[in-house]
Amino acid sequence: MYRTASSTPAVVVGVDGSRWSVDAALWAIDEAIIRDVPLRLLYVVEPRPHGSFDAERAARDLACADVSVRRVLVAVESTEKPVKVEWEVLQGDPARLLLAAARSADLVCVGSLGIAHTIGQRPGSTAAALSTSAACPVAIVRRDHHRSTPAPHVVVEIDESPDSIDVLEAAISEARLRRAPLTVLATSKSERAGIGDDTQDESACAQLDKRLTHHRLMNPDVEFKPTAVHGPTTSYLDRQGDSVQLLVIGRNRRRGLGEIVGSAHTVPHPIDCSVLICQQHRHL
Repeated sequence: MYRTASSTPAVVVGVDGSRWSVDAALWAIDEAIIRDVPLRLLYVVEPRPHGSFDAERAARDLACADVSVRRVLVAVESTEKPVKVEWEVLQGDPARLLLAAARSADLVCVGSLGIAHTIGQRPGSTAAALSTSAACPVAIVRRDHHRSTPAPHVVVEIDESPDSIDVLEAAISEARLRRAPLTVLATSKSERAGIGDDTQDESACAQLDKRLTHHRLMNPDVEFKPTAVHGPTTSYLDRQGDSVQLLVIGRNRRRGLGEIVGSAHTVPHPIDCSVLICQQHRHL
């Protein structure tokens, strides 16, 4: 039997039976604990064409949902962290139902790929829809390759978009939660004119360092690393490799979201870190 969607605050994780959704749930545990809300696992069964109900197939769908949710529950419980876990099985379009869940959620987390990827279907469409339209922050979680890397950085991208201050504040919270250095990244305006050599912009870095003075004073427990470069953020991340665990960006970033999360029609950019997308609107 399918449950009715909950409208209470939670960190919502899209579960689909893939190892990527297990990674998303494990990543989201600390996010739920720090917010003092439940971790809610949401499994969506896509409806069959109208008039083609098959009781045996419906039973298999529910059995698959049960196995997938239990797999995640076992993984979460094995961490022995003090998080309350809820779960729901709904029927409908995954992107639409996750967008509905986002209206009351504190955060929605999904894996960078899902079960559709393993069976040859279009990857990234649900993540792309959530990234552009969800009513709360969205985390796209990539598999954790950083367990042996000392203090991998959280990187926050700062530009002229109206939500920069809230994006920075979200990144500060993430760096504190993960006990990681915070790289504050500014990409030079000169890249618009076709100049993009991925080199450090010393003048812009000095200006950025000055702009961060207040935030350093207010957050003495966070290590800030101002960085300004010519060239896109994706090139910077490619160069950094395993030293970055999380990228925090604003939904209204100058270059758009396509180069980071892909779209419904393209394979996501193969950056190797998780991404947190914020959507607030204030000025830095």
